[in-house]
Amino acid sequence: MKNHPLFPSLLLLLLLGLIGLGLYFFTDYEVLWSGFVTMMIFYALIFFAGTYVAQRNKTDDASGLMLAGRSIPLGIAIFTMSATWVGGGYINGTAEYTATSGLVWVQAPWGYALSLIIGGLFFARKMRSREYRTMLDPLAERFGKRMAALLFIPALSGEIFWTAAILTALGTTFGTVLGIDTPSAILLSALIAIAYTALGGLWAVAVTDVLQMILLLLGLALVLPFALQQTGGLSATWAAYVAEKGAAASLLPSREALGSYYWNWWDYALLLIFGGIPWQVYFQRVLSSKDEDTAVRLSILAGGVCLVAAVPAVLIGVVGDVADWEGLGLAPPPDGASMLPHVIRYLTNPWVATIGLGAVSAAVMSSVDSSILSASSMASWNVYRPLLRPQISGPQLKKIIQRCIWIIGIAATLLALQISSVYELWFLCSDFVYCLLFPPLVCALFDPKANTTGALAGFIVAFVLRFGGGDTTLGIPILLPYPMIEDGVVLFPFRTLAMLSGLASILIVSRLFPTRSNTQ
Repeated sequence: MKNHPLFPSLLLLLLLGLIGLGLYFFTDYEVLWSGFVTMMIFYALIFFAGTYVAQRNKTDDASGLMLAGRSIPLGIAIFTMSATWVGGGYINGTAEYTATSGLVWVQAPWGYALSLIIGGLFFARKMRSREYRTMLDPLAERFGKRMAALLFIPALSGEIFWTAAILTALGTTFGTVLGIDTPSAILLSALIAIAYTALGGLWAVAVTDVLQMILLLLGLALVLPFALQQTGGLSATWAAYVAEKGAAASLLPSREALGSYYWNWWDYALLLIFGGIPWQVYFQRVLSSKDEDTAVRLSILAGGVCLVAAVPAVLIGVVGDVADWEGLGLAPPPDGASMLPHVIRYLTNPWVATIGLGAVSAAVMSSVDSSILSASSMASWNVYRPLLRPQISGPQLKKIIQRCIWIIGIAATLLALQISSVYELWFLCSDFVYCLLFPPLVCALFDPKANTTGALAGFIVAFVLRFGGGDTTLGIPILLPYPMIEDGVVLFPFRTLAMLSGLASILIVSRLFPTRSNTQ
């Protein structure tokens, strides 16, 4: 019975059922029971699909767990790539910033879409043709295993911040469905997501991504007409939004909309475009594709899907911003991160809210499994294996990956409990990757003269310049005398300065010290 594909799903249903009974008998929460039951069904469906595929493609080899035998076809590859980006942080964060800061600051959808297209045009073919297993492999090949282990730190931090953003979105959505506080919802959601991720490899993740993406798009398409009715239809809603936000209601940057934040906007734009490339969660799909042409196509097509998928989230954010919550006799969203689930639950009828919230809750998980698996793959393959156990067998490495899933998942959960904004984490996860990881990846793939000394120099320079600008989200003070500081925030584009300085340092130092071995 334990080996039956239905067994994990039945256990999950039993767990959620016991949680529901506990909420009913031992708490005063106003639970939306129809949404709770629908969510249980969606979770069980996804769980079943993942475990069924995992058992059909069962392997004791770590490479099979990470890359699914390099046999992912184009159709599934496009869905899993799109679903990886269009997860909870993407949907919830887009609605949050549309409502709170204006469309001009909704940069991530088009920024990440461009990163996928650029990655497909310039990086995907080269990475797939060399048959690497992780994004860190070319770095280890060019700069040595110790330098690759150092560069794993920003890669790991990016994945943890990304996962934490998703868990925050999952917690706010789950909390809206259940009517419980966000921290409790995050803990419960994290437990389900981490356990699910540890059950299967990339094949399971890819197939469940297809289901999750379909559920998300159908759920949001169903919600939109009902939500827009509450604000007078699309034309009236958009007119009210433009009247309220003014120049900030445009995607294009302008001095009128951004004021002194103009160059800060460009700093973040470049961060999202180029900081969206050096991700294992991206290259895992590229490296698992059937061939080089598939790797290129899936990147470009997924970029287009990401743009289309952001439209419903933007419109829901617009509705949430212009809705007369008090006039409707409703409490407004408690914070920006709760905007999307709040609109779905309270500005649609109960049945639509049930389906919409259930679909969004299930789809939010589509990025959690991918991100945790990606970080665990790098930790096991590029750090643990070469530095601690070079002779480790495939089955043993697979167990290490599964243990890392729990460790990294718990770390991301703890971070999610400390951050209230999905978008703050969303920007932050690409921040360190952009500054510290993008320059050495570019040099490892495109500069034959780049070496270990140059990579180390570039890392140090970029690290000092980036963290010298401080970070309000992490509580790091400003350490360097950058210009354009307002309210404790550096508006000067110091992140792009750090990235370009790191890149220049690798190029210059590698040529000044050309005798250092590239394979240390």
